[in-house]
Amino acid sequence: MGLLSALLCSALTASTQLDEPLLPNPNTGETEAEFAARTAWWREAKFGMFIHWGVYAVPADGEWHLNSHRMQVADYEKYAPRFNPVRYDAERWVRLAKAAGMRYIVITSKHHDGFALWPTKQSDWSIAGRTPFRRDPLKELAEACRKHGITLGFYHSIMDWHHPDYLPRRPWETQTRPAAGADLDRYIDFMKAQLTELLTQYGRIGVLWFDGGWEHSADELRAKEVVAMIRRLQPWILINDRINLPEDHATPEQHIPAGAMPGGRLWETCMTMNDNWGYHRQDNNWKSTQDLVRKLCDIASKGGNFLLNVGPTELGEIPQPSVERLEQIGRWMRVNGAAIYGTTKSPLGRLPFEGRVTRKGRTLYVHAFEWPEDGRFVLPGVQTAPSKARLLGSRVRVQAAGVATEAGPATVLRVASKPKPAAGLEGLPLVIEVEYAAPIQVARIVPPLSVDAQGRASLLASDAVLKGTRAFLETIDGVPNVGGWLDLGDTVEWTVRVPKTEIYRVELEYACPPDQAGGTFEVSTDDGQRLGGTTGNTGSWRRFDTLALAGTLTLRQGERTIRVRPLRFRGNALMNLRRVTLVPAP
Repeated sequence: MGLLSALLCSALTASTQLDEPLLPNPNTGETEAEFAARTAWWREAKFGMFIHWGVYAVPADGEWHLNSHRMQVADYEKYAPRFNPVRYDAERWVRLAKAAGMRYIVITSKHHDGFALWPTKQSDWSIAGRTPFRRDPLKELAEACRKHGITLGFYHSIMDWHHPDYLPRRPWETQTRPAAGADLDRYIDFMKAQLTELLTQYGRIGVLWFDGGWEHSADELRAKEVVAMIRRLQPWILINDRINLPEDHATPEQHIPAGAMPGGRLWETCMTMNDNWGYHRQDNNWKSTQDLVRKLCDIASKGGNFLLNVGPTELGEIPQPSVERLEQIGRWMRVNGAAIYGTTKSPLGRLPFEGRVTRKGRTLYVHAFEWPEDGRFVLPGVQTAPSKARLLGSRVRVQAAGVATEAGPATVLRVASKPKPAAGLEGLPLVIEVEYAAPIQVARIVPPLSVDAQGRASLLASDAVLKGTRAFLETIDGVPNVGGWLDLGDTVEWTVRVPKTEIYRVELEYACPPDQAGGTFEVSTDDGQRLGGTTGNTGSWRRFDTLALAGTLTLRQGERTIRVRPLRFRGNALMNLRRVTLVPAP
């Protein structure tokens, strides 16, 4: 048996039974079982530490310093001799991550400024070649991770503002650094050589986290060739989607999708604790621990992972506000980690209380963000009778029963009294563990078509079912919308109970930039009615407008499905869709 086969068999044997299907990476040729085995550790881990660290910690106003200050490369290089992280302690970093409940670390081996955080032989623009710090921080971090059972991953920027062969140049340096003679293919060879060093010198690497690939196509980046090389060197590795190939998982940045990715697609939200990835001395806009823990619960309830960032200083210290929040999260995880690790997305629809639900086999975990006055939690649609329930970290009695409600079957939880949180956990979610003696079955509950006083009905993106492989729910300005609509096979649909037959006009609230306007789509019903539409220019992906379609739809009484599907793209995407509104026809 080959090494990869042995690893996959071992991982599959150790992994828990899947609660739902996964979408395998189409580029690896793996079966669903092989993909599940290779990604088992990552799906179990759920929570990781992102580390943005490099020369940009010296000016200390974020990792885009060279770009935001429109600097010449030669001037930016002058920061390197001042980068001397004498207080760097890999052991301390890893212990902090582990105590916070994090199970993997992804560190910037190289950001967009091209500076290598290891002693690369491909260039002297590195921590060994240009700084007084002569140690290899990646080697020390790899050793500490192995010692403490933390999986190590590398972030690696494709974009490189420093390398003479990377194109395009920044707009302000076209005269000082002319592009004549530059060769992007030669740069890709350089990138492959650096990646080979990273993947052969530091032991087993769990994640290769690309970034900065948006200036070129997958073909220009020789993406398939690069990925194939990576998988030859580390067959067990996970690769993200930022080399312009879907690969193993999606990476929404600084936001949490409004729902799980379609088709079982793996995903991971990466997020800062303040407003910057790299160390920013003046940025004190820190998220609260309560906010961060709720985000962790929200992400887990949608089947995702949470990669939470720290930006160490030029001396190698993680800022104290980050440390404090990680320590507080760790206290919560020690009590409630079972509700996060190895869980899958909630099988339930909209909850009638403020909170989230995660699942693990025959167990549901109810994350209560706010406590109902009557101490009663209803889990709608659950057909299986619960066997027992308990509040994690508390002896407060919890009663659980299966009941029939007007809307359908449900599990009802009653808590004798609101528990007093343990010291340090005040204001953080309380978690109820509900066990079932049989596999959890959830009834399909079809919601009624909800109309306002004018008889208008709104079909919201957050309530839609997405079918396909690429479109997903995201949030813009606090409002969910369907984004990533890049595949003609992706559809968005709503199934509702219509109380009486009615004729409606159809309006869409959507966003579409000028270079994508002109795409066509149709709105249809399950009984064959169709209305066509063409997207217009709303100004940007973030600016939403209303589009009224010509014609009407007759929704007959009973259960009905309304569907939106693309017919033709004007560019490479259709639109961002917030809602479909049904307006009674005069």
